[in-house]
Amino acid sequence: MRNEHVHNRPESVTLVAADGFQLAATRYEPAGRPLAHLVVAGATGVPQGFYRRFAEHAAGQGFATLTLDYRGIGKSRPASLRGFRMDYLDWARLDLAAAVAAMSSDSLPLFMVGHSFGGHAFGLLPNHERVCAFYTMATGAGWHGWMPPLERVKVLTMWRIMGPVLSAWKGYLPWSLLGMGEDLPLDVYRQWRHWCSYPRYFFEDPAMPHLSAEFARVRTPIVAATALDDLWALPPSRDAFMAGYVNAPWKGVDLSPARLGVPAIGHMGYFRPTLRPLWDEILGWFRRQPSRAGLAA
Repeated sequence: MRNEHVHNRPESVTLVAADGFQLAATRYEPAGRPLAHLVVAGATGVPQGFYRRFAEHAAGQGFATLTLDYRGIGKSRPASLRGFRMDYLDWARLDLAAAVAAMSSDSLPLFMVGHSFGGHAFGLLPNHERVCAFYTMATGAGWHGWMPPLERVKVLTMWRIMGPVLSAWKGYLPWSLLGMGEDLPLDVYRQWRHWCSYPRYFFEDPAMPHLSAEFARVRTPIVAATALDDLWALPPSRDAFMAGYVNAPWKGVDLSPARLGVPAIGHMGYFRPTLRPLWDEILGWFRRQPSRAGLAA
């Protein structure tokens, strides 16, 4: 196994989506020839810097890794979110698709790691077939009914009281005021709240009947891991959403914080440095995939 500290200095790059929108991204390159390419598909309202330690670790193990800020988030945010219009699905169909295109190679396999929304995004990609294997964490259906009673109350308060009041005041969701992540474009907030009202998320939205067919085209091997203390995406929530990948060989994995030697994981802890043993499991799973060009350990 390669030394995790051996990687080049991260390089800031600009991706251009199919509609011309420019996105801030960062490449983490191994010191030597890469074994594979890797894209990190982040969660809603989480800037790419959150995934820096994981990306550095992956680069140290030979995976040339790309992180990005979706439009409206982090360094891809416009001067003002008020009046900024977009479709929540743009993050997948345009932004993440640009990252996949940038990291695709004829000589090296491409893998993807997802976090929460990242697991939703994969089935929406117009170029998902370029990805050899996908490992996602904290991906669930978002419905409050899958959550424990106290968390359910907190989430419904956010959707029904705090969110409407704050977004009417600001013209976007100032999520940072709630300590829950980056501020969100208004369209993202409204669509997210709407889809979280369904037990199977957007698959049950009458206005989105075509999404089931899009997900049915995915045949990429997938692992969907869920921490048993992740109150936003417990196993029943994960399974309700992942059932949409009807033709993909996907496997659900339940992660015990005790097994991984940490007191808690929750919804955001998958990318803390204490979870390096999990990171190594993920990278090891990628190495074992059939498309092994350049993947000698």
